[in-house]
Amino acid sequence: MKRLLPEIRRFSLPRNAALFLVTAVLLAASCVLTAQFRQRTGHPEAAPPAARAAQAAPGAGFGAGSGQLHFERIGNPARTVARDRRGTVIATFTDGARTAVLTGRSRTFAEPRTTDAKVVTRSWVRLLPKAWTRGAERSGWFRTWLKSRLGSRDPDILTTAFDYIAGAPARTTAAGVRYSGAARYTPTTTKDSGHAPQGTRRTGSDFYDYLGIPWTFPDTVTRRPEKDRARSVDSSGYVRLVYGYRSKLPLNSRDNAAGSGLQRTPDAIAHGRLGVPVIPLTDRRPAVIQQLQPGDLVFFRTRELPGKRIGHVGIYLGLDTADRPRFISSRKNAGGPTMGDKGGTSRLDGDGYYAQGLRAARRL
Repeated sequence: MKRLLPEIRRFSLPRNAALFLVTAVLLAASCVLTAQFRQRTGHPEAAPPAARAAQAAPGAGFGAGSGQLHFERIGNPARTVARDRRGTVIATFTDGARTAVLTGRSRTFAEPRTTDAKVVTRSWVRLLPKAWTRGAERSGWFRTWLKSRLGSRDPDILTTAFDYIAGAPARTTAAGVRYSGAARYTPTTTKDSGHAPQGTRRTGSDFYDYLGIPWTFPDTVTRRPEKDRARSVDSSGYVRLVYGYRSKLPLNSRDNAAGSGLQRTPDAIAHGRLGVPVIPLTDRRPAVIQQLQPGDLVFFRTRELPGKRIGHVGIYLGLDTADRPRFISSRKNAGGPTMGDKGGTSRLDGDGYYAQGLRAARRL
C-alpha cells in the first residue's frame, strides 16, 4: 500500500478521485485476503441465493416430462426407475404392481407412546391408475399422472396408515361418516353377546366395521357392521381400510380367488394374485429382505392359526433412525394399529416375535 500512494500522487488526481481509487484498492485487497483466509480454514464462501435454495430443498423442481427424466430397467423384482438429470432416483415402478414410490420432501413418522423409534423418509407411496408395465413411461396417462404427483403433499399410503394410531385426530365425510381417527382391534366378546364364550375374541373387524356403515362390493354382496365393532379393524381390515377404502384399490367381499380386488384375510392376500411377490411365500423366515420398499405388505405366521397359514399382515415403512426395518399393523396385544413395540417389536430383523414370524412380502 505504501508503494501505491506515491504513484497516485504522481498523477496529481483531484482529491475526490484519489480517495475513490484508494478505496477501490483497499476493497480489492480485502477480498483477496478474505478468500485466502477461507481457503486456509476450510470455510466455503456463501452460495448465491439460487444455490442456497437448491441445497435447502433437494428434489424440488423435478421435471415431469419424460424428456427431462432418464428411465432405466433393474431387476429383483423387475421394475423401472426414473432418475433426474443429476442421477437422483425420483420414482420406482414395479412390473405388475400399482404401488409407486416417489421421492419428495422429508417427513418423520413416530409413535412416542409406544416406541422411541422414528422413521425419517423421503419416500411417498402412491397408487398408479393401472398396474405398471415395461415401457409405460412413454404413455400419455403416465405423463399426466406423474405431473400431478411429483412434489404433491396430498396424503399418501404412509400418511393414511398413521391416521389410525392412538391419538390420531378424527375426521368425517360430508355425510357424517367418520373415516379417520384412532382405531382399536376387534373388541373382546361379552358374555351375553351370543357370539362366543366370555373373554374370547371373535373373527376380526373389517373396514366397514370401523366406518359403521354397510358396504356393497362389486360382486353385489353387502356386508353390514356390528355396532360394538365401531372404530375396529384387525390386521387385514386395517390394510383394506388404508389401501382400499381410503386409496381406492378394489376390494373383494371374501377370500375369493376369482375376484380382482384385495381379499379379506392375511392368508388369502398372501396367496392371492393381486400385486407382485417381493419375498416369495415359504414356511421359513427369509434370509434377505433388502428388496423391500415402503408400502409393501409383509406377512407373518402367528401362534393363533394352525399349520402354515398366515395370520397377520402389516405395511412396511422403511428403515428407522437406528437402521432397523420397521412396519405398522393393527394387532391384538397392542389394541389397534401401531408402529411401536407394545404387543411385540415392530421390526423385521432380530429375534422378536414378528421378525421370526415373517414369511412373505407383496407389492400391491
